[in-house]
Amino acid sequence: MVHLNQFSYGWLNPGLAYALSVLGSLLGLICTARARRALTNGERARWLLLAAWAIGGTGIWVMHFMAMLGFTVPGMPVRYDVPMTLASWITAVVVVALGLFIVGFGKPSVPKVLSAGILTGVGVAAMHYTGMGAMRMAGVVVYDRTLVIASVVIAVVAATVALFFTITLRNGLAIAAAAAIMGVAVCGMHYTGMFAMSVYRQAPTEPIKGLTPVSFIAPIVVFVLLVSISLFYALLNRPLDDMEHTDPGGPPAPPLVPATPDAFTPSSARAPRTPYVRSTR
Repeated sequence: MVHLNQFSYGWLNPGLAYALSVLGSLLGLICTARARRALTNGERARWLLLAAWAIGGTGIWVMHFMAMLGFTVPGMPVRYDVPMTLASWITAVVVVALGLFIVGFGKPSVPKVLSAGILTGVGVAAMHYTGMGAMRMAGVVVYDRTLVIASVVIAVVAATVALFFTITLRNGLAIAAAAAIMGVAVCGMHYTGMFAMSVYRQAPTEPIKGLTPVSFIAPIVVFVLLVSISLFYALLNRPLDDMEHTDPGGPPAPPLVPATPDAFTPSSARAPRTPYVRSTR
């Protein structure tokens, strides 16, 4: 068994990975708060899709590969298979979208949150191990079953709590705190899964093909820029304080209409309305 280095650049990669996870989670929670204020199903669906891309694509997938940039095997080059890497990204976005749509439409309930949390958590774990399965190296990879199960449990619990946050949080400070908690959970699940892995050296039978780890820096930068722009847009779209009047899962609150002078006139002082009488002619 060869030695695996999870922190080749010290705390740089874990720190950046956590920051990216918090950034994606923050945008996702703001989008779900916007979705609860949507006036139409189409508008709500658009906000939930943006939330899925933020949480799944950035809070989870980008975090995963930022952390993977710090993973090295001394004396053994590591490459990444492109189709499997793309499959891991699609998996992250799709499973988060499914969970958000389950709890985001209709009246929230405990069974809905639990079922969506299990589905999303297992999907996130599948995304993680698909991303790890994309690694190509001159060795055989084995996993510790106990740590794998622990990572899946963490993923399910984290997904369930995150989905609960998406249908309850309204205040800006609470959303920021929840995003920080989600970042801890996502990073905890990632490194639990990474520590479950062992590699045994094996002579390669053919050249190792795939992308080098540094090839992911460009897409990570693009994702960060897009998420930052989307976060700026979401914050400008409607103040977070508006969320105080939201009834999660219920019909959207009607828009405020400026009151007319007659609205403040006592009913007793208003002129009586003339009843409508059907003509008999």
